[in-house]
Amino acid sequence: MKKHNILKGLIFLIFLFACEKKTDMPDSVVVINELMPVNTTVVADPEGEFDDWIELYNLSSEAKDLSGWFLSDNGKHISKWQFPSSTTIAGKGYLIIWADDDSSQTGLHANFKLSSLGEELLLSDPDGNLIDKVLYPGQTLELSFSRNPDGKGEFKWQIPTFARTNTYK
Repeated sequence: MKKHNILKGLIFLIFLFACEKKTDMPDSVVVINELMPVNTTVVADPEGEFDDWIELYNLSSEAKDLSGWFLSDNGKHISKWQFPSSTTIAGKGYLIIWADDDSSQTGLHANFKLSSLGEELLLSDPDGNLIDKVLYPGQTLELSFSRNPDGKGEFKWQIPTFARTNTYK
Protein backbone atom coordinates (compact mmCIF):
# COMPACT_ATOMS: atom_id res chain seq x y z
CA MET A 1 0.00 0.00 0.00
CA LYS A 2 2.83 2.38 0.90
CA LYS A 3 4.60 1.75 -2.43
CA HIS A 4 1.32 2.41 -4.26
CA ASN A 5 0.94 5.82 -2.55
CA ILE A 6 4.55 6.73 -3.32
CA LEU A 7 4.02 5.81 -6.96
CA LYS A 8 0.84 7.91 -7.11
CA GLY A 9 2.73 10.83 -5.57
CA LEU A 10 5.56 10.56 -8.11
CA ILE A 11 3.12 10.45 -11.01
CA PHE A 12 1.37 13.54 -9.65
CA LEU A 13 4.69 15.42 -9.34
CA ILE A 14 5.72 14.46 -12.87
CA PHE A 15 2.39 15.71 -14.23
CA LEU A 16 2.61 18.91 -12.14
CA PHE A 17 6.08 19.78 -13.39
CA ALA A 18 5.24 18.80 -16.97
CA CYS A 19 2.55 21.48 -17.02
CA GLU A 20 4.69 24.13 -15.37
CA LYS A 21 5.81 27.18 -17.30
CA LYS A 22 9.34 28.45 -16.76
CA THR A 23 9.42 31.86 -15.12
CA ASP A 24 13.17 32.61 -15.16
CA MET A 25 13.11 33.99 -18.71
CA PRO A 26 13.14 37.66 -19.61
CA ASP A 27 9.84 39.45 -19.93
CA SER A 28 8.88 39.60 -23.57
CA VAL A 29 6.08 41.18 -25.49
CA VAL A 30 5.78 38.07 -27.70
CA VAL A 31 4.98 34.73 -26.09
CA ILE A 32 3.79 31.24 -26.92
CA ASN A 33 0.04 31.44 -26.35
CA GLU A 34 -1.49 28.21 -27.63
CA LEU A 35 -0.38 25.00 -29.30
CA MET A 36 -2.17 22.04 -30.79
CA PRO A 37 -0.23 18.78 -31.13
CA VAL A 38 -3.19 16.66 -32.32
CA ASN A 39 -5.19 18.31 -35.11
CA THR A 40 -7.09 15.98 -37.41
CA THR A 41 -10.33 17.94 -37.95
CA VAL A 42 -10.19 21.32 -36.18
CA VAL A 43 -8.50 23.71 -38.61
CA ALA A 44 -6.67 23.13 -41.91
CA ASP A 45 -3.62 25.00 -43.16
CA PRO A 46 -3.81 26.88 -46.51
CA GLU A 47 -2.96 23.61 -48.30
CA GLY A 48 -6.02 21.91 -46.75
CA GLU A 49 -3.94 19.76 -44.37
CA PHE A 50 -4.77 19.31 -40.69
CA ASP A 51 -1.35 19.88 -39.15
CA ASP A 52 -0.04 20.72 -35.69
CA TRP A 53 0.10 24.44 -35.00
CA ILE A 54 1.59 27.00 -32.64
CA GLU A 55 0.09 30.39 -31.83
CA LEU A 56 2.17 33.34 -30.66
CA TYR A 57 0.63 36.41 -29.04
CA ASN A 58 1.94 39.98 -28.94
CA LEU A 59 1.16 41.54 -25.56
CA SER A 60 2.05 45.06 -26.70
CA SER A 61 -0.01 47.40 -28.85
CA GLU A 62 2.92 47.84 -31.25
CA ALA A 63 3.77 45.45 -34.10
CA LYS A 64 6.89 43.34 -33.45
CA ASP A 65 9.39 42.17 -36.06
CA LEU A 66 10.23 38.48 -35.55
CA SER A 67 12.78 38.25 -38.36
CA GLY A 68 15.56 35.94 -37.26
CA TRP A 69 13.75 34.63 -34.14
CA PHE A 70 13.60 30.87 -33.57
CA LEU A 71 11.16 28.13 -32.55
CA SER A 72 12.27 24.69 -31.44
CA ASP A 73 11.09 21.53 -29.77
CA ASN A 74 14.63 20.71 -28.63
CA GLY A 75 16.38 22.52 -25.78
CA LYS A 76 19.77 21.39 -27.10
CA HIS A 77 19.04 22.99 -30.48
CA ILE A 78 17.01 26.14 -29.82
CA SER A 79 17.66 27.54 -33.30
CA LYS A 80 15.91 24.62 -35.01
CA TRP A 81 13.52 26.74 -37.12
CA GLN A 82 14.11 30.40 -37.94
CA PHE A 83 11.38 32.90 -38.76
CA PRO A 84 11.84 34.31 -42.27
CA SER A 85 12.81 37.94 -42.71
CA SER A 86 9.92 40.42 -42.67
CA THR A 87 7.85 38.21 -40.32
CA THR A 88 5.84 40.48 -38.05
CA ILE A 89 3.12 40.08 -35.47
CA ALA A 90 0.57 42.85 -35.06
CA GLY A 91 0.08 44.63 -31.75
CA LYS A 92 -2.29 42.56 -29.56
CA GLY A 93 -2.25 40.11 -32.47
CA TYR A 94 -1.80 36.39 -33.05
CA LEU A 95 0.60 34.62 -35.37
CA ILE A 96 0.14 30.98 -36.42
CA ILE A 97 3.06 28.71 -37.28
CA TRP A 98 2.24 25.29 -38.73
CA ALA A 99 4.39 22.61 -37.08
CA ASP A 100 4.25 20.13 -39.95
CA ASP A 101 7.88 19.62 -41.00
CA ASP A 102 6.98 20.78 -44.52
CA SER A 103 9.03 23.80 -45.55
CA SER A 104 7.99 23.37 -49.20
CA GLN A 105 4.63 25.02 -48.47
CA THR A 106 4.18 28.78 -48.50
CA GLY A 107 3.68 30.59 -45.23
CA LEU A 108 5.09 29.79 -41.81
CA HIS A 109 5.78 26.04 -41.65
CA ALA A 110 8.28 24.90 -39.02
CA ASN A 111 10.68 22.06 -39.74
CA PHE A 112 9.35 19.95 -36.87
CA LYS A 113 6.07 18.53 -35.60
CA LEU A 114 4.63 18.66 -32.08
CA SER A 115 4.62 15.38 -30.19
CA SER A 116 1.29 14.07 -28.92
CA LEU A 117 3.32 12.45 -26.13
CA GLY A 118 4.28 15.87 -24.76
CA GLU A 119 7.52 17.83 -25.03
CA GLU A 120 8.96 21.31 -24.76
CA LEU A 121 8.44 24.23 -27.10
CA LEU A 122 10.92 27.10 -27.08
CA LEU A 123 10.91 30.62 -28.52
CA SER A 124 14.21 32.48 -28.74
CA ASP A 125 15.47 35.76 -30.17
CA PRO A 126 18.11 36.17 -32.91
CA ASP A 127 20.89 36.28 -30.28
CA GLY A 128 19.86 32.87 -28.92
CA ASN A 129 18.25 34.23 -25.75
CA LEU A 130 15.39 32.04 -24.56
CA ILE A 131 12.25 34.20 -24.62
CA ASP A 132 9.55 31.67 -23.74
CA LYS A 133 9.39 27.96 -22.96
CA VAL A 134 6.36 25.73 -22.53
CA LEU A 135 6.40 22.12 -21.34
CA TYR A 136 3.22 20.31 -22.25
CA PRO A 137 2.05 16.81 -21.29
CA GLY A 138 0.85 14.19 -23.73
CA GLN A 139 -2.72 14.03 -24.98
CA THR A 140 -4.81 12.24 -27.58
CA LEU A 141 -7.90 14.41 -27.93
CA GLU A 142 -8.14 17.36 -30.27
CA LEU A 143 -7.51 19.95 -27.59
CA SER A 144 -5.11 22.87 -27.53
CA PHE A 145 -2.74 23.74 -24.70
CA SER A 146 -3.65 27.38 -24.12
CA ARG A 147 -3.05 30.13 -21.62
CA ASN A 148 -5.74 32.34 -20.15
CA PRO A 149 -5.65 35.26 -20.13
CA ASP A 150 -3.79 35.55 -23.42
CA GLY A 151 -0.06 35.89 -23.00
CA LYS A 152 0.02 35.78 -19.19
CA GLY A 153 -2.13 33.04 -17.73
CA GLU A 154 -1.52 29.43 -16.89
CA PHE A 155 -1.69 26.80 -19.60
CA LYS A 156 -4.62 24.35 -19.67
CA TRP A 157 -6.04 21.87 -22.17
CA GLN A 158 -9.14 23.36 -23.80
CA ILE A 159 -11.20 23.58 -26.97
CA PRO A 160 -8.95 25.34 -29.54
CA THR A 161 -9.31 29.07 -30.13
CA PHE A 162 -7.23 29.33 -33.32
CA ALA A 163 -5.95 32.91 -33.86
CA ARG A 164 -8.35 34.43 -31.33
CA THR A 165 -8.57 35.03 -27.61
CA ASN A 166 -8.38 32.01 -25.32
CA THR A 167 -11.57 31.99 -23.31
CA TYR A 168 -12.47 29.15 -21.02
CA LYS A 169 -13.60 28.74 -17.44
